[in-house]
Amino acid sequence: MEFLFPQLFAALGVAAAAGLMRGYTGVGSGMLMAPVFAILFGPVQTVAIIILMDIVVTGQLLPGVRREIDWKVIAPMGAAAALLMPAGSWLLVTLDPDLITRGIALVVVAFSVVLMAGWRYEGGKKLWATISVGGLSGVLMASTSMGNPPVMAYLLSSRDSVATNRANFTGYFAVTLVALIAMMAVAGLIDGNAVATAAILLPVFMTGAWAGSRLFRQSSETLYRRVALGLLFCVGMYGLLR
Repeated sequence: MEFLFPQLFAALGVAAAAGLMRGYTGVGSGMLMAPVFAILFGPVQTVAIIILMDIVVTGQLLPGVRREIDWKVIAPMGAAAALLMPAGSWLLVTLDPDLITRGIALVVVAFSVVLMAGWRYEGGKKLWATISVGGLSGVLMASTSMGNPPVMAYLLSSRDSVATNRANFTGYFAVTLVALIAMMAVAGLIDGNAVATAAILLPVFMTGAWAGSRLFRQSSETLYRRVALGLLFCVGMYGLLR
């Protein structure tokens, strides 16, 4: 593995910000890292690096939120995501890298705008909707490392408290990241470079997550949504306009 110093510092800075966001919101770290990491490391390496770091931080956050997770929603959503991940992996190794990079950014912008506009899903968490969201998330997670947007739109648009949403995000990624790492390892899509890069970035990412968790305890619902959606929109625009 060979790093240029500007690349290393950029990656460390993005990992710190992503960790802060993950600890604060429970979601969104992949969205923040993917547009930048895809430029620095390429799309295949980006997915591997992000999921390796995310699974560690998920384990860090899970004990504090496990009692608030709604497993009746999270379990079928996670199962649907795991079943459709192979389709996402096929897209990952088939599509043009620049197309994937810009597609990542477009997804981020679109979902950010939808949620910023105040859209709310009023239909309740019906099983068919939960499974559909999980399936779409699984495809996006395996192809871009960003399975977050459809899950965010579905859960944040409900009337649940921010604490419940944050717990559900953490529970969902605990299920899906294990499945995704296993699938990518079997397919040979996680190599030594990805593991080494994740190991370098992980301490900064975990520190950011710890700080974000502490900030969440002092936050209001309005501030929570503004911070999460504002950051996601800015990162998406950067990926589109770079």
